Amino acid sequence: MRYLADMSTVSEIESALAKLPVEAQCEVAAWLESQLWPETTEMLAAIDEAERSLSEEGGVPVEEVRQNLRRWITG
Repeated sequence: MRYLADMSTVSEIESALAKLPVEAQCEVAAWLESQLWPETTEMLAAIDEAERSLSEEGGVPVEEVRQNLRRWITG
């Protein structure tokens, strides 16, 4: 099934996306994510380091994250 239409505004795109089946919406979301945040070697290395650190040093309990997240974000 093809979905072609001339769309030039965000609201037109949002409206068209809302009409797509969920599977197609997920495909668009994955494509958009890859455009906005492409995988880089630096990002993959950081993920590897985070995984190593978590397995060796442990993590922060989720309750502590919930309690401190706003402070951590805003400094």
